[in-house]
Amino acid sequence: MHRHSYKGRKFGRETDQRLALIRSLECALIENQSITTTLARAKEIRREAEKLISMARKGGLNNRRLIIARLNSVSCGNLLVDVVAPQVKRDSGYLRIERAGYRKGDNAEMGTISFVDEIDYSKAEKPAKVEKPVAKKSAAKAKKEDK
Repeated sequence: MHRHSYKGRKFGRETDQRLALIRSLECALIENQSITTTLARAKEIRREAEKLISMARKGGLNNRRLIIARLNSVSCGNLLVDVVAPQVKRDSGYLRIERAGYRKGDNAEMGTISFVDEIDYSKAEKPAKVEKPVAKKSAAKAKKEDK
């Protein structure tokens, strides 16, 4: 048999577990700017994350919603669109993978995936707490409580 036209690696997992793994690694990459994982995972993350960064650079509400849907995380999606994408200064090739030796337990080849451009996360605005206004009691409720 042949393995032509099969895209992506399976990682010995079922589809939903594999998607969850890739999404969580992409979120970790966006939040931390650099992560160390196995080389195969790093190569697979790069395929997906480059597409997300390209979508984030285009901007627009629809692309923001697609990014949030693919990452399953509103905070990660907003961080990518609002902080990371404006600081990326190139048209493609946003990520680099460097080999990081071998894992001690099973001798798996490790790699560090990181952004090529330096990302400054201090520009991320922390949302201020908004206090909800206290609802005024209607005249009818106030009369009932007085009785």
